[in-house]
Amino acid sequence: MSAKAPVFFLPHGGGPLPLMNDPSHQAIIDLLKQVSTRWEKPKAVLVISAHWEADQPTVLADVDPGLYFDYYGFPAETYTYEYPTQNPQPWQQAIAAALDDAGLSFGRETGRGYDHGVFVPMKLIYPEADLPVMQVSLVKGLDPQAHLELGRALASLREQGVMIIGSGFSFHNMRAYNFQGGEASPQSEAFHQWLVEQLTDADLSPQQRQDALAAWTEAPHARFCHPREEHLLPLHVCVGAANGAPAEIVFDQAMLGQRAIAALWTD
Repeated sequence: MSAKAPVFFLPHGGGPLPLMNDPSHQAIIDLLKQVSTRWEKPKAVLVISAHWEADQPTVLADVDPGLYFDYYGFPAETYTYEYPTQNPQPWQQAIAAALDDAGLSFGRETGRGYDHGVFVPMKLIYPEADLPVMQVSLVKGLDPQAHLELGRALASLREQGVMIIGSGFSFHNMRAYNFQGGEASPQSEAFHQWLVEQLTDADLSPQQRQDALAAWTEAPHARFCHPREEHLLPLHVCVGAANGAPAEIVFDQAMLGQRAIAALWTD
């Protein structure tokens, strides 16, 4: 495969709705289904999901993880999904070695399973479940600089053929979503414009790009768009894993009445 596996920041949608073929999620469904056909299949996938936080970066340590249904109020069949892939110990050890080499303390956790920020996109990207899937947590406190550093620590895995996926949402204010669709709010548009500019401006140095994202709360309407930033910080991990390189925006649409992006790094 290519010299480096890609890095993706992807929207995973609301709970299991993409797997239910929910019409408001059709654009996300189409995006996720295209990943396996548009880009070379990696040797393994590492997902950083908005839905797992731990006291320190924590590696999912089950070889055969089940699924963690961390949503409620959906039809009974959405609690019977399966994604029978594996999380082999050699790949877990590769993650541990990368974190150790970067001087980051980390933990391991068993018995948790893949949360919906992992299994929902993965069931659409690689439905055959025929490649290893690993997961690393976010860090409690949600410090943006810590998540850029986490991404930089994981960057070397790309050279081993590991695709790194940040699974979140570039807008996440549940009270502001409009499930009937429609145009995005002015606040979402302003934050979106700022975010896309920081990610794509080729005139920014890697350090400038990372500094801007570390100070993301200074962006227009930042706290309206992310009252809590757990869905944004997988993006910071991605930027760190790309060593601050500019991104290609491969998805840019109004979703649930607000703006959503997917970003790709291949260099």
